[in-house]
Amino acid sequence: MASKPQICVIGSLNIDFVTYARRCPGPGETLTGSSLSIDAGGKGANQAVACARAAFSSKAQQDVAVSMIGAVGANDPYYPTLLQPALEKSGVDTTGIEQRTDCQTGSATIIVEEGEQGENRIVVVPGANHDGMNDVDKLLSVVQTQCPASPQVVVLQGEIPRSTVIGLMQHYNRSENPTNVVLNIAPVYPEGIPLAALSSTAVLIMNETETIQMAESIPDFPVGSQTEADLQPELLAPLFHKVAKVPIVLITLGAKGVFFSTATGRNGSVRGVHVKNVVDTTAAGDTFVGYFSAEFAKYAATGQPLEDFDALIESVVQQANQAAAICVQRKGAIESIPFAYEITDRQ
Repeated sequence: MASKPQICVIGSLNIDFVTYARRCPGPGETLTGSSLSIDAGGKGANQAVACARAAFSSKAQQDVAVSMIGAVGANDPYYPTLLQPALEKSGVDTTGIEQRTDCQTGSATIIVEEGEQGENRIVVVPGANHDGMNDVDKLLSVVQTQCPASPQVVVLQGEIPRSTVIGLMQHYNRSENPTNVVLNIAPVYPEGIPLAALSSTAVLIMNETETIQMAESIPDFPVGSQTEADLQPELLAPLFHKVAKVPIVLITLGAKGVFFSTATGRNGSVRGVHVKNVVDTTAAGDTFVGYFSAEFAKYAATGQPLEDFDALIESVVQQANQAAAICVQRKGAIESIPFAYEITDRQ
């Protein structure tokens, strides 16, 4: 029997302290919130869970193997009692997570506004996500142990050191390496990502703000001053193909949907799914990344050329969009991410 496609998510693991309030306080202002929850999170963990849950075509069948590579504090009680169970119950292999005695687990303090849009404000303390994620060779060794035959997809984000992300991209983006990199550069590093490292990244996923920041960080990138209000994804995406040599570019537009573009000329927009009651947008982007990555890994495992993915990209984006729409109707990060069979049941 053929082995499952494999995804390695290399990234952050956090404990999320989430406060719900009618609005965010202003400078010097104290507000009374309605509730507090302590949840498993971090963009790496969220995306690993989304990859794994996207692979559950039924409650008993997981079609893609997902491993999480990261670091946590060994003396922090939240990892064994909260983070690890949340990952494992979702179908994520946690044996690649290092427990370190010299740093604490990363954390995020999140204020969620209880309004129509469920907007949030987030402050992150990196902890082990930075202190424990500096050794690129060590991380590559962990991936090799987890996936001896090389994973179809490695998913990266911006919550681990920039030097680490660049080193991993330089390794996996070499022409002789069979692994495809899905880069969700969130948040964008102030210095951006060098073109030499970004070149040949299989998939680049950004929201509107990140698209502008990435474009502005690339020297000689032929783009003027833009804001989210006047962002023209149909003009920017081809530049990432031409200048940065990225085959697939996805620009998420919040409630408006997603713009997709490929180096072979396939592009278009997928409308956002109308949601009557938005509760919490915290993990919406991560849900989209995970669902897209899971389907992309399945395709990569077939051995077909990357350009032939053009025939599938719109339907894959639509499915990822549907998953994100379910996510925003629920509270929390990891716990808000749907399983694939939930989406099927709603159709």
